[in-house]
Amino acid sequence: MPRAYLSGAIEYAPDHGRAWRGALTPFLLSLGHEVYDPAQDERKNLTEEERRQFRGWKTSDLERFQAVMRKIIAYDLDWIEQRSDYLIAYWDEYAARGAGTQAELTLAHRRGLPVWMVLGQPVERTSGWVLGCATQVFSGFEPLRQALQQFYGGGAARAQGNGI
Repeated sequence: MPRAYLSGAIEYAPDHGRAWRGALTPFLLSLGHEVYDPAQDERKNLTEEERRQFRGWKTSDLERFQAVMRKIIAYDLDWIEQRSDYLIAYWDEYAARGAGTQAELTLAHRRGLPVWMVLGQPVERTSGWVLGCATQVFSGFEPLRQALQQFYGGGAARAQGNGI
């Protein structure tokens, strides 16, 4: 069963990146894929106190905040490196403000995992590095769904080309 990691803004996204992930997950499950949604997995490898308090520690206890963030970073990157077969990334102005999505895309690219990217902003405003990590780039979620249906539903051997 292919395993998808859903990469995109959480920290700066108004809805913490939940809407697009929640809308796409049922489709991926219908393809028979396992989905890891980091926006839904607030627990990760954190204690209950860390989960509840770490965001506040960003301004009140930076050292403690950094320690928790390092746990989250390790957890998410391990999931990509050890358990993911591909990434779906939503790149928009909120992802561009953060750093996690860039790191996830770079790791996936470096490990040879397909990166299916949907742009939520014009391609000319998107980092060349980020575009370079993408296997395919799409201007919306419907073209992505069609490509995934064809690729995984049709038994294609590998992704090629651009969807823009």
